[in-house]
Amino acid sequence: MMPHVFVYGTLRRYGRNDIARFRPAPVFVGEAGIAGTLYDLGAYPGIVLGGAGRVVGEIYRIEPEVEAALDRLEEVADDDSGEYIRRQVRVALDGRWLDCLVYEIHPTRIVGRRVIEGGDWIAHAASNATAFSPPKD
Repeated sequence: MMPHVFVYGTLRRYGRNDIARFRPAPVFVGEAGIAGTLYDLGAYPGIVLGGAGRVVGEIYRIEPEVEAALDRLEEVADDDSGEYIRRQVRVALDGRWLDCLVYEIHPTRIVGRRVIEGGDWIAHAASNATAFSPPKD
């Protein structure tokens, strides 16, 4: 069975790294939300899992080749020292649960970064003319 991935940032539809550009083509499964806090890292967001907030995203079924490409894009390291850490979360979708990969930002990368209220990167990026925001001092 192919794994599922939950994407919440630039990999979402219409994002600058739209997951549809990967091959073999990922299969869209549905829109969903997970518990977490979304941070503005400038050109892209990062999620910290858990808590009371909700992060908007999409679920895709992917082939192992795409999973490997996503690991490279997200700079995942075997010792969890990379920019993102690959996690597995259970996501509710249409009355069923799917185990999904999700890329959580390394906690050292969010220091001084602004929380994206509403947890929706695409809406946040569209509301900012440059889609970039500097870290808070």
